[in-house]
Amino acid sequence: MPALPESIFDVCYLVFAIVSGIRLLKYANGRKDIRLFGWMALILGCGDAFHLVPRILNYWIEGDFTAALGIGKLVTSVTMTVFYLLMEYARRERYHIKGEKPILIILWVCAIIRITLCCFPQNGWTSAEPSLLWGILRNIPFVIMGVMTVILWLRSAKQDKPLKWMWLAVTLSFLFYLPVVLWAQAIPLIGMLMLPKTCMYIWMIVMFRKTAHS
Repeated sequence: MPALPESIFDVCYLVFAIVSGIRLLKYANGRKDIRLFGWMALILGCGDAFHLVPRILNYWIEGDFTAALGIGKLVTSVTMTVFYLLMEYARRERYHIKGEKPILIILWVCAIIRITLCCFPQNGWTSAEPSLLWGILRNIPFVIMGVMTVILWLRSAKQDKPLKWMWLAVTLSFLFYLPVVLWAQAIPLIGMLMLPKTCMYIWMIVMFRKTAHS
């Protein structure tokens, strides 16, 4: 994608995510599920900013942004993990789910493993050629979290009009993301799949916003 359209898209996405998060937190009116959706949107926008802002600057300012982009990807990897943890807590609040502790335990274990793996220097975050092996390893627990999220929301939100398609948005986001992890280094054009992946998160935020009126 040319620099200008991508830059405009990224800025609009970040502003939309952050503003939506603030608005959801402001108008939650004591509803814990809405408050959690607000935090999720805010964390999503702020976390992605660490990666997208250096990416935008890289288009328009001369200099080496490799390290900044790598650190941004690290931050985004952590915040996305937190995002999916909060999604489970939001599901529990919205549908008044008690128990199911094994689900929480598995999600927490996957999240801790994922974040721990992200912190290893072998990832080569600041390198121009980060480790493909470690990229795969750190995404295994993340994919498990994603699969669990899809199943749980498909089961819980069938009759919830604002969130009925949350499972599909999550599914598509992972389907767009995984080819990037596996093949983007060898075939840079595959990195363009991050655009529809981001569109899926915009769709999620739109669904979050609809819950405030339901």
